[in-house]
Amino acid sequence: MSHDIVSDALNMIMNAKRAGKKDLVVTRYSKLLLSILEIAKREGYVLNYDLNERDKRLKIKIGKLNTCQAVKPRFFAAVDEIEKYVRRFLPSRNFGIIIVSTNKGLLTQHEAYENKIGGSIIAYFY
Repeated sequence: MSHDIVSDALNMIMNAKRAGKKDLVVTRYSKLLLSILEIAKREGYVLNYDLNERDKRLKIKIGKLNTCQAVKPRFFAAVDEIEKYVRRFLPSRNFGIIIVSTNKGLLTQHEAYENKIGGSIIAYFY
């Protein structure tokens, strides 16, 4: 395991998906990971996640997901440069999301376009 909690959790999700499992348990989590999972839940890539603070475990149910991955290094992109990363990481323009960390919180690339805010590219789902 590396020191990047987001990357580790997204890799665990993909390993569980490849193994044919529908849910998994993550023992290391952060507020950033919980925010990413909230966006993924809203978009349907994660069906549900439950945080058990007493046992310090996060149970995740996988939804309609082809792949998810953290972007390393975390590139900074102005609002007009986000399209470059959409072309790089997503298979199609209207297929999948890129999560951008902005000064307004975590947003998808569509929300970043609407708010005209750039930020750091964190992860992508499709």
